[in-house]
Amino acid sequence: MDAQGRGRADDIDPADQWVLNPSTGDYELRLQSSAPQSAVPGPRSRRTAGADAPPRARTAPGRERKKTPEEAPEPAVPGPRRRRAPEEPLPGRRRARTKSGRSRAKKVLLWTGGGMAFVLVGVSAAAYAYIKHLEGNVSTTDVGSAGASSFSKDEAFNILIIGTDKRTGSGNEGYGDKGSVGHADTNILLHVSKDRTNATAMSIPRDLVVDIPDCVTKQEDGSEKVVPGTQNQRFNTSLGQDGRDPGCTMRTVKAVTGIEPQHFMMADFNAVKTLTTAVGGVDVCVEKAVNDKDSKLKLPAGTSTVEGEQALAFVRTRHSFGNQGDLDRIKVQQQFLGSLMRKMASGNTLTNPSKLLKLAEAATKALTVDTGIGKVSTLKDVALELKKVPPKNITFTTVPVVDNPAETVKATVVVNDAKAPQIFSMIKDDVSFTEVKQEKKKEKAAVAARLKGSKADPADVRVRVLNGGAVAGSAQETLNWLQLEEGITKSENAGNSGATLKKTTVEYAPDQADQARRLAGLMGLSGSAMKPGKSVTNSQGLPAITLTLGEDFKGAGVSLTTPSTTPEDVEKSTADKVECAK
Repeated sequence: MDAQGRGRADDIDPADQWVLNPSTGDYELRLQSSAPQSAVPGPRSRRTAGADAPPRARTAPGRERKKTPEEAPEPAVPGPRRRRAPEEPLPGRRRARTKSGRSRAKKVLLWTGGGMAFVLVGVSAAAYAYIKHLEGNVSTTDVGSAGASSFSKDEAFNILIIGTDKRTGSGNEGYGDKGSVGHADTNILLHVSKDRTNATAMSIPRDLVVDIPDCVTKQEDGSEKVVPGTQNQRFNTSLGQDGRDPGCTMRTVKAVTGIEPQHFMMADFNAVKTLTTAVGGVDVCVEKAVNDKDSKLKLPAGTSTVEGEQALAFVRTRHSFGNQGDLDRIKVQQQFLGSLMRKMASGNTLTNPSKLLKLAEAATKALTVDTGIGKVSTLKDVALELKKVPPKNITFTTVPVVDNPAETVKATVVVNDAKAPQIFSMIKDDVSFTEVKQEKKKEKAAVAARLKGSKADPADVRVRVLNGGAVAGSAQETLNWLQLEEGITKSENAGNSGATLKKTTVEYAPDQADQARRLAGLMGLSGSAMKPGKSVTNSQGLPAITLTLGEDFKGAGVSLTTPSTTPEDVEKSTADKVECAK
């Protein structure tokens, strides 16, 4: 053993001593010549056996002697790594390795993206202390009504991932804007489908010109401060500028796209460096050799593994790829994230206790999240839901934009109104950007069949119109359209529904199906919007179907049909594909 490897057994990194217990599927701390110990890294005390130490009693074969409190080893604290020889199995015994054991080992999982990572330790009572330690690493921000108060495992969810340009930590002087308060430099809206078959990561350019709405921010003393909104500003100023917090960025995303983020995760430059180092580097590919003096990125053509400073330089450089602008840098960042996801899903990461411990520390220290997901147990739940999505169905795309027509020298972009609404609608309505396996084909076919069949004459349709989440006045606007333009004269405004619906619905009795199909066809409703049930009576006491306008209502006569495919020329990629930056 060399000088650096020489030392007491107590100084050995506990991560090197964790072994898989095939009976439980959990990793346990196994000290030399001892039985598996507590799985919780924690404080460890040293003890020297002297002349006064009581002799150890022999135990009968097949029975283990109970240790006294003085003899029982305490959990170890992760410390400097020491090399040690591989542990030999006990004489006459061979450590079992079963398929089911390996399967259960996948309780320890990790998912990462956009400067974030979640480490999932198989939780038991013994792991409680370590979980609380990790929880102390995570920083939280209360964004109030801008986000959800809790995480739901049974619904689709949207998380806004923010990378700031704030120069924190050593070695970051060459990145971002000097003295920056921390603007939203990199922004990805991650949507995960309700059935967990797919996800979409949509990048939002920092130079996108938007209107930033008023936002309420929580102050250190518990008071609230309203930051006034501004018009025609770069998207990145939705964070940091004038004291805006991540909640302001979340509100801006909703104002621009119509998609409401429930949560946010934020990290700075250090996150890329620490996380890539913790996983042992990330593979990247470039078509041509890179030697960027500004970012100090130097890579040969082909595939390389980057970590730390080089990884940060790779995602930050603007002068090495494409037209040296922010949109081409976004493409490179998406390729990097895809590679990072593949690395996280690899067996070398998921089954390596040493890597997982390092990632646990690095990830929780790197993140700032909203209070709704501020507990490690909740981050674990988020990660488990994300883990269900196959990489081939994780799509990367970017908000469709065009050059700002108000500028002579092009420096900013604006939303492409011809293409962006279709992208926003697909995400908002939980439509996959990739082909996914439909596991409930019969059920989906039955729902779609509600649209098939005869349609009543408009003059024979009797309908009550209610507002269940649309803007004020929508029920009357729809009533005027139905009566004056579509010939449905047996209609009336029934006021507010009393409940908020995300999607517009048509409720009808079986003998009113032809009326419902006529109305659905006029409004562009899908089969899932048609709700067979019981008939209700209108103000005249006659049976009528009920049209309830939801939050998705876009205006009278505007079709509510959700597009099923993206525009042909919108660029997208998936997390399972290896791509080279060019």
